[in-house]
Amino acid sequence: MKRRARKFYWIIFVAVVAAGVVIAAMVRYSTSEEAQPVSVTPGKSDDLRAVYASALEVAEGKHVAEASCARCHGLDGVSKTKGIPHIAGQRPAYLHLELRAYQTGVRGEKAMDGAVKYLSDDALVQVAAYYASLDPPQPIPASAVKSGPAKPDPVQAGKDAAAGCAGCHGEGGVSKIPGMPSLVGLHPKYLVAAMKAYKSGDRKHDLMKTFLMPKSDRELENIALYYALQKPERAKTPPISGKPESGEAAAAACAGCHGNQGVSGNPVTPSLAGQEAQYLVTAIKAYKDGSRKDETMTGPVAALDDNTINDLAAFYAAQTPKPPNVRMPLTTAEWAQKCDRCHGINGNSTDPLTPALAGQRVDYLEKVLHDYRTRARKSPPMAAMSDVLDEADIENLAAHYARQKARAVVFVIPLGK
Repeated sequence: MKRRARKFYWIIFVAVVAAGVVIAAMVRYSTSEEAQPVSVTPGKSDDLRAVYASALEVAEGKHVAEASCARCHGLDGVSKTKGIPHIAGQRPAYLHLELRAYQTGVRGEKAMDGAVKYLSDDALVQVAAYYASLDPPQPIPASAVKSGPAKPDPVQAGKDAAAGCAGCHGEGGVSKIPGMPSLVGLHPKYLVAAMKAYKSGDRKHDLMKTFLMPKSDRELENIALYYALQKPERAKTPPISGKPESGEAAAAACAGCHGNQGVSGNPVTPSLAGQEAQYLVTAIKAYKDGSRKDETMTGPVAALDDNTINDLAAFYAAQTPKPPNVRMPLTTAEWAQKCDRCHGINGNSTDPLTPALAGQRVDYLEKVLHDYRTRARKSPPMAAMSDVLDEADIENLAAHYARQKARAVVFVIPLGK
């Protein structure tokens, strides 16, 4: 009985001490307007060990930081070196996982590899918990952060760059001249490739080459975006002698690439629906005689006679064009809303496994986004996001998050879990 009583009192004592630690932590952080308590339930994996590290482990983590981390990241976790991230107040489980990634070689960087090479996993947990326990860095004043170049409205820029196109291709890219192609309803990827082919001489047309040679790649992209976003209409030219009903049967062989009724589902293959009929006739004949080269077109058009070509052109010209699947480029605010879905409002993550971005160094954020784009740093979700960012987007997003106020998060382990 005495042994049972001693065991019972020991269990009560441990429970009270544990409750006191949790309550003390909550009281400590509840006095700060920065605190955001978040409940976390530990699982079977070691991924969350740093979240519920004890006060003793945090203290041990400071010793590890002094020996291995402070030279670059500072003992306070606020970096003063270009390209080195702030880690004070960063999410603990994220820090632990990244340290393990450096140690196992998943993330390679000479300085980090050497710093963590001989540290035990307990030490990694401790130092991650230590830096996570620190006050996060202050946001950089807006006046001290250089935003990326102001982005002009790309559609308006495209319209301006395409001012000389209307005389041949019609207002808004809807042709009114027989033999002149409409430019609406085409995906920007196809239209950019076509314009570059005229510039390089792969497509022969002296007037097009002269007009396009001074245009930069960005101007070509803006022109293509402008036309892609215009309301698609059939070309406004007289019909040709072909029979659309006969052309429909012949078009069955074309649907695999150009889509049913001439609406392409492939960005690099042009839609033919609503295209100017005489232009289609000329283009098909050019592929047939070899003056216009495309291996995918050479075979299908080789056996077509003039009547079938006219029928095909008449069929496609009579179809209703549809807009390509293209959206307006996002503003920095719109991009930030997408990033906040994972990284928290204003970059203040409440997920212990997802890094906070608020108050981070501008140069480091830019470097990370470039690394995801080049696949130097691997993450399928981040690669998909960063692939569609241009240089101005990256600079503006980095500046945006550097200006945000970083807020500490307290991960509380519910009692009884």
